[in-house]
Formats: sequence, C-alpha cells, structure tokens
Amino acid sequence: MSPSTPMSPQSNIELVAGLVVAYVSNNRVPVTELPALIAQCHSAISALAYPGSGPVTAAPDLQVRLDKPSAAQVRGSVQPDGIMSFIDGRVYKTLKRHLTAHGLDPQSYRARFGLPGDYPMVAREYAERRAALARAIAQGVPRDRAA
Repeated sequence: MSPSTPMSPQSNIELVAGLVVAYVSNNRVPVTELPALIAQCHSAISALAYPGSGPVTAAPDLQVRLDKPSAAQVRGSVQPDGIMSFIDGRVYKTLKRHLTAHGLDPQSYRARFGLPGDYPMVAREYAERRAALARAIAQGVPRDRAA
C-alpha cells in the first residue's frame, strides 16, 4: 500500500482489534477502561492512515489511571510469597533485578506509581527464609562470638 492510499475502515478496525488484543494480553487493564483504550488506539490508527485529520491526542485520564494504582491494588500487590510488579503484572520474590532491567530503582518505581515510601521490594516469606539462613550460618556475627 502506498503512503497516499487511504486504508479501508475495515482494515482500520482489524488493526485496532489486533493492537488492543496484543496490549491487553500483556497488561492488566480494568474492564471499565477498555472503551477508552479502544478509542485511543482507533484515533491513533486513523491519524496515521489519514495524516491530514489532525494530531493524535492521548487520553490523559487513561494514562493516569494505568500508571497510578488504586489503594486496593497496592494492598493486593503485596503478598507473603511475592510482590506483583505494576510494570508487567507478574509476581516476583524481589523486585530489584526486575526494576533494574526496566531502568528504574526502588525510589523511582515508588514515585512513578505513587507508592508509599515503605512499600516493600522483597516478599516477606523470602526475606524471612534468607534471614533464617543467615542466622543458621552465623553470618554477620564476629568469629569469636559465633563459636
């Protein structure tokens, strides 16, 4: 298809559907936000297909809600056996390596998602298991007291 040939409305719908399906399969999106996501994708595809139709404007309300989890989501993300990442929705025992892979540190992650300063970066059970192991091998105790 040449750049001057407009796309058919049917192919626009297929592209939007494919784009939304791919996004939703890899990200958690509440059902109430799907219409806004579909509209945003449709306007972006339409603007690309018909360049003279005006600039693409992102829905700022959608971005804010996706970046800032609710208090219930924050509470639910901290579980004894793992901590759910707000970046990809997966559960990790420790978030440090995951955040580093995404170019973040704990402070910037907390700031980006509006998390409290005491939000844990390590799952409670994992931390307890590591602490018990350290106590068992007398790690951190001077040698003369360990014997």
